[in-house]
Amino acid sequence: MRSCVFLLDVDNTLLDNDRIARDLKDHLERSFSIEACARYWAIFEDLRQELGYADFLGALQRYRLEHQHEPRLLRMSSFLIDYPFTDRLYPRALEVITHFASMGTVVILSDGDAVFQPRKVERSGIWAAVKERVLIYIHKEQMLEDVEEHYPAEHYVFVDDKIRLLTAVKQIWGSRVTTIFVRQGHYAHDPAVVNSYPPADKTVARIADLLEYKVEHTA
Repeated sequence: MRSCVFLLDVDNTLLDNDRIARDLKDHLERSFSIEACARYWAIFEDLRQELGYADFLGALQRYRLEHQHEPRLLRMSSFLIDYPFTDRLYPRALEVITHFASMGTVVILSDGDAVFQPRKVERSGIWAAVKERVLIYIHKEQMLEDVEEHYPAEHYVFVDDKIRLLTAVKQIWGSRVTTIFVRQGHYAHDPAVVNSYPPADKTVARIADLLEYKVEHTA
């Protein structure tokens, strides 16, 4: 059994997913119209509420069902699949992975679809940085037993930008986990959301701040 396993989220934790969304918005408006863009994002938000995670390709597929006469839509998938994800890594994000690896085992624990999310993790360089230790679920807070089966440990450090998920994991694992709230992205700066939950064990303004982190509890 490992002494400590670090569980790192991807979107708005290691990778600026809000910036990716803005780039997609700009691309849609240039390629189609403001109205088409608005409809895509309405579908995207409906799907996010339904699934619990951002599904850019799933929203595109639903949008396409409404616009099957529009062949240009096929180019949107190329924009997403070929997107330069390495350019959207937060500063020193991969260095944080290396730092954590000096103290334990580093694992990606993400929510997402089965196509775009793995592509994002691989193309950004994160997949290789964690030596292919990647877990992607639909609702990761419901899969902690599976996480333990794959990576048993005396203690876990869970890093995420969503206070809701940090709270849920803390309620299940208790003292076996140290939760770290990274205040990056729109979820982490929504006071109505943040104030609805108890604080995490540790809060940092940016992922690079964790280069100074030392494991304090490994049992």
